[in-house]
Amino acid sequence: MIVTLVISLTLALVLGMLAERLRLSTLVGYLLAGIVAMQLWRGDMDQDLVEDFSHIGVVLLLFGVGLQFHFKDLVAVQRLALPTAIVSMIARTLVVAAAAWLLGDTMGLSVVGSVMFGVCTCVTSTVVLTRVLADNRVLQTPAGHTSLGILVVEDIFTIMMLVLMPVLFGNKPLLESLLWMAVKLVLLVICVLYFGRHVIGRVLTYVSRFASGELFTLSVLVFALGIAFLSSYVFDASMEFGAFLSGMVVGQSKFAARAASDALPMRDAFAVLFFVSVGMGFDPFTIWDHWELLLATVLLTILVASWVCYVTLRALKSPFRKAATVALSRAQVGEFSFILASLAATTYGVLPKEAVNVITGVAIITITLNAACYRFVPQLINVLEKRGFGDASKNDGEILPEPTENHDRVIVVGHGPCGEICTRLLRENAVDAVVVEMNIDTVNRLTKAGIPAMHGDARRRSILTAAGVEKAISIIITSPAAPAMEIATMARSLNPDIYVMAHTQYVRTAQHLRRELKNQVAVYSGEHEVALTMMSHLLSRQHATADQVTRELRRARELLKEAGDSLSGPEPS
Repeated sequence: MIVTLVISLTLALVLGMLAERLRLSTLVGYLLAGIVAMQLWRGDMDQDLVEDFSHIGVVLLLFGVGLQFHFKDLVAVQRLALPTAIVSMIARTLVVAAAAWLLGDTMGLSVVGSVMFGVCTCVTSTVVLTRVLADNRVLQTPAGHTSLGILVVEDIFTIMMLVLMPVLFGNKPLLESLLWMAVKLVLLVICVLYFGRHVIGRVLTYVSRFASGELFTLSVLVFALGIAFLSSYVFDASMEFGAFLSGMVVGQSKFAARAASDALPMRDAFAVLFFVSVGMGFDPFTIWDHWELLLATVLLTILVASWVCYVTLRALKSPFRKAATVALSRAQVGEFSFILASLAATTYGVLPKEAVNVITGVAIITITLNAACYRFVPQLINVLEKRGFGDASKNDGEILPEPTENHDRVIVVGHGPCGEICTRLLRENAVDAVVVEMNIDTVNRLTKAGIPAMHGDARRRSILTAAGVEKAISIIITSPAAPAMEIATMARSLNPDIYVMAHTQYVRTAQHLRRELKNQVAVYSGEHEVALTMMSHLLSRQHATADQVTRELRRARELLKEAGDSLSGPEPS
């Protein structure tokens, strides 16, 4: 057991770090760890043990999905997410099932098996998609929210399949099985909700009073695994469905945030073993016997997933950039495909082992390509817009009104503490302040408060144009994390006379900005201002007069400026 866990986790760590270094998904590293382990240490590996641990990982994975599942996320984007997800899943299932039926005769795929093969490849990896969107700063945009809404629909579909598979592939009459399953599921939901309302909340409240984090984590795991066990052995439902329900119950309580921070790291550890076990079941040497089906499934997954999603979103009046961004993020399959395929093969005998092998190969290829290529999507969209595709003149936010007569317009990039203060002071002094912010929730809140706000990346020409940069007298970059040079350069290209104010973290970065922008610029570094504030406080405590403090601050500014000039060089990465 120890040898198995050491080899599995060590390989997962090494190959996961390598995948991260190559800007690929860590899932690729975990899957490769399983493949390498079985090829090099086949005699030392206890695959059954890893599969047992992986089952715990699956249960905790579904518990995490339930914990983070909120119907409000789906309701917020239901007009786009619901029809797009349904059309996309149906299209992917049909075309892949057709390919499996035509090319899967060598592995003995039946009609039912071909359809199940298509179903297993019609859902996108939640882990990969959220990571890709976050890495490319798309997660908190309208495109990211729409993608997450589609993921919610696919999660619901996966849960439904886990519930229906015993009925669809069982030996009892279909109608009788459906009715009996419906009754048991209703009883299970009622029991879990009642238990959650009257027991889980009280137990977690009691446990949280102890100064012991591990007891709280243990109690959350007991509820997750216990309800999963209850659903399987008492109500004859899948353990995954029970885990999803328990996650929903805990997620609706006041302990949702703590459960996510304390218990989900344990889920991640077991989930790694789940992906390793999937890799162990993959045979890279026999996959070439079915290379036609593998290649066809990869191409159809990438092309159909992207194209159908794009066409559906465009038909629903989504802007070109948003539709393309969402569509190109969905060209892969992942963890739920493994779960469905494994159950279909091992428990119900619908799929042959070779089909599961093909699905694993498809997942490895599509996850690798999607994670590696998605960072080039913005450049691709820009090229397409320049060639006349889409609607480059439109943007995801509303067109802001023209500046009020006799009022100057100032663009404030970012609405953190600094941006909020700047916006308030400008508006109090009769200046038209327009906020450009990446967080859509902040934009919605500002819009409701009557403050002009534009959602999007301030480096984009269309966003700055919509914010009125050509008629603005100044742009204030309030966040030190913002790419100030890129924003300022784009603003200057649209309005050469605009005055740029920027907040940077380092003195060296501030000097670089001043040197490149040359005039009409004021840059403030966090290092610089914190040093001055601390010195002012120290002098005041030493009973220095106001004139002395002012004089010393002026001298310190000159010294810091000289130090910054001497440090001027390439902008720090």
